[in-house]
Amino acid sequence: MAVGDLSSSSSSPVLHVLAVDDSFVDRKIIERLLRISACKVTTVESGTRALQYLGLDGDNGSSALKDLKVNLIVTDYSMPGLTGYELLKKIKESSAFREIPVVIMSSENIQLRIEECMTEGAEDFLLKPVKLADVKRLKELIIRSGEPEEEEDKAKHSCPNRILQNDTDSSSSSTTLSSSHDVSSLDDVTPSSKRMKLESRAHG
Repeated sequence: MAVGDLSSSSSSPVLHVLAVDDSFVDRKIIERLLRISACKVTTVESGTRALQYLGLDGDNGSSALKDLKVNLIVTDYSMPGLTGYELLKKIKESSAFREIPVVIMSSENIQLRIEECMTEGAEDFLLKPVKLADVKRLKELIIRSGEPEEEEDKAKHSCPNRILQNDTDSSSSSTTLSSSHDVSSLDDVTPSSKRMKLESRAHG
């Protein structure tokens, strides 16, 4: 599987980031920021080299790199040969790597360029110089996006309980209905632990 497993024995998962930039100085800057943020970093100097690393260059099949785990790809936009925009499109066309978030970096704030990248599936567009706060925000975003199934399961399990609660309310006395309505109106603003106590008191 191409996307790396975010599980880790430590409290903070270690992300593997592929950083792509033709500028040696910019590569070192992004590498340093990523390492400060406790990320594993692989740097390459061109979009072509990135495709070779991922096994998407046509010469090496991705099956040869089936154990490769990359959680995030950060690439410069303006590079000779294959641009960051073209690299983004090739990654999103790949069945093996299209789920990996791709972030574009650029020193030029061109709105049309930003819109094109976001339309093609870029996770974010960062203006250089990239700051440590940008890297930390991206790391948190990737960690959160690695747990969508858990959130869906929580939603599925909470839905039947709410329906059951509504059925119980409809068979209760008018006084209980009024109390339950007051409790349910707090759903969006009251912590779950307090709602449970209020509901228990209303039905008791």
